[in-house]
Amino acid sequence: MSEPVLWYFADPMCSWCWGFSPVIEAIRETYRGRMKVALILGGLRPGARTEMMLKERDDMLGHWHEVHAVSGQPFQFYGVLVDDFVYDTEPACRAVAAIGQLKPDAVFPLFKAIQTAFFADGRDVTKPRLLADLAVGLGVGRDEFNAAFQSAQARDNTLTHFHLARRLGVRGFPSLVLQHGDALHFLTSGYRSLAEVKRDIDVWLESLERFPDSPLAPT
Repeated sequence: MSEPVLWYFADPMCSWCWGFSPVIEAIRETYRGRMKVALILGGLRPGARTEMMLKERDDMLGHWHEVHAVSGQPFQFYGVLVDDFVYDTEPACRAVAAIGQLKPDAVFPLFKAIQTAFFADGRDVTKPRLLADLAVGLGVGRDEFNAAFQSAQARDNTLTHFHLARRLGVRGFPSLVLQHGDALHFLTSGYRSLAEVKRDIDVWLESLERFPDSPLAPT
């Protein structure tokens, strides 16, 4: 039987993905050895060029308060999203794609480090220098990371992630898609609790184990 895969569609600058961070970490640990968990960079706001307006910033902070209330994840609410801030998520996504070229096992750790820097510490993770600092903290050489980050390969890989999410019809983050062979099973779109997600994954995996030769994903 081919290894089942859980595809995690997320963006490091998506607040609900930050709220979901403890859930996906628990899933990766709980199902280690039973299925692979892989990240697809969704591209929440790639290529944004204009500075945030006051109302847009207030609306965004309102969303952050909601995520904090639901998930308990820490947020820095003061002195963030400053007047000249451009909410472009492409650099942060590209940083994750770049480290995947250099050190694949650092993909999830860098993703979380970017989330923590942005949401909990209030730092501007659109800046390449900060992204390099975070990569260095995970044992990647600064020059090596910078070269990968600026490479055509990293840009192309990032766009491939974005296009895959769109092609599969993923519009909201976080989203989870289970795969067995060529069959896909859309598990969830948006934030859900660990108990809810585990329940559905368990049903799916148990069905696979009972019918290992079935070409169809459980429903």
